Amino acid sequence: MIITCWGSRGSIPVSGSEYLRYGGDTTCLEIRSKDGDILIVDAGTGIRKLGNKLLRENRQNYHIIFTHAHWDHILGFPFFKPIYVKGTNLDLHGCRFAQSSVKDIFSKSMTPPYFPINFGDLKADISYHGACNGCFEISSIQVTPILLNHPNQGIGYKFVEGGKSFVFLTDNELFYKHPGGPDFRDYVEFSANSDLLIHDSEYTEEEYKMTKGWGHTVYKDALRLALDANVKQFGLFHHNQDRSDAALDEIVEDCHGIIEEKNATLQCFAVYAGMEITL
Repeated sequence: MIITCWGSRGSIPVSGSEYLRYGGDTTCLEIRSKDGDILIVDAGTGIRKLGNKLLRENRQNYHIIFTHAHWDHILGFPFFKPIYVKGTNLDLHGCRFAQSSVKDIFSKSMTPPYFPINFGDLKADISYHGACNGCFEISSIQVTPILLNHPNQGIGYKFVEGGKSFVFLTDNELFYKHPGGPDFRDYVEFSANSDLLIHDSEYTEEEYKMTKGWGHTVYKDALRLALDANVKQFGLFHHNQDRSDAALDEIVEDCHGIIEEKNATLQCFAVYAGMEITL
């Protein structure tokens, strides 16, 4: 399983010299199975560059799995060029929360006056699937969902292939209960002994005084989850739109200090656009 990040920014894409190393595109991950099948998680603005790469590779078959339908996780879909190419086969996986279906998300957003091309005019062959209830398989990867603590709800996922596990919990507020959201211990059990955990780490403690209830986590709380779950690698994710490269470096350094104090062996880093991890 090869995991590539195409966007790790939260809320809105950003640009500027202060964002060069970690990137400014919003959420999009690519997972390639051992057989080379392609699973894409979320369609934030990072999916644009991924689409260009897939066209160069002449790849035509993809799965896209969605965590939820907030703008920063779907904004790039209309700019994913394979959807305008005949012969593209696209399987969309998601849950019914604020919207009635995955199809409704895009058919409503890709319409005047919001976008000049109608969803119905896309050339790709698109199929729709649920991703809410119990485990399912995409290629050789087993996918297990868990509810997120986030406004309008959402779904986190565990991806398992060949005995290796990757847990992705973006837009998740660990110590604030949103409707339907699990408890902290549920996330510990879900993530336990995983090879990689990538978790929402948007806020500092000071910022959280104003943003409690907005659906995102203080980075120290996300680190606590990684430590309690005994994961091997922990990636800070959903970087605040105002967080510069230098400020992210300071957060990572602080995490390293906490890990050292606890005599833990956890590998910790901030996820950046272009980062590739092989499990």
